[in-house]
Amino acid sequence: MGLSERREEVGPQISREQQEQEEERRKLRRLQVMMNMVMSVISQDQDLTVQEAAELVANTKRAALAMFPDKEFAYDILYKPRLQRLMAERFRMQ
Repeated sequence: MGLSERREEVGPQISREQQEQEEERRKLRRLQVMMNMVMSVISQDQDLTVQEAAELVANTKRAALAMFPDKEFAYDILYKPRLQRLMAERFRMQ
């Protein structure tokens, strides 16, 4: 096997890794945008009920776990406290 053949084998792997990293960045950005939108709606929509807000939060978690299936712990330590705090502030909950 010559040097050029080895490079060809490594080349597609690097490209595939880059594609996977890019896809991961896209999904992460999508998650961030979704979380920002949900938090904005909960904090700004005066007609939103507690039940509707709780449903938004539950749907957000489902969507996040659909994008990142093995990252429930990360969701629970990053986003859950923010959403709980926002719900408590918005609806005067304890």
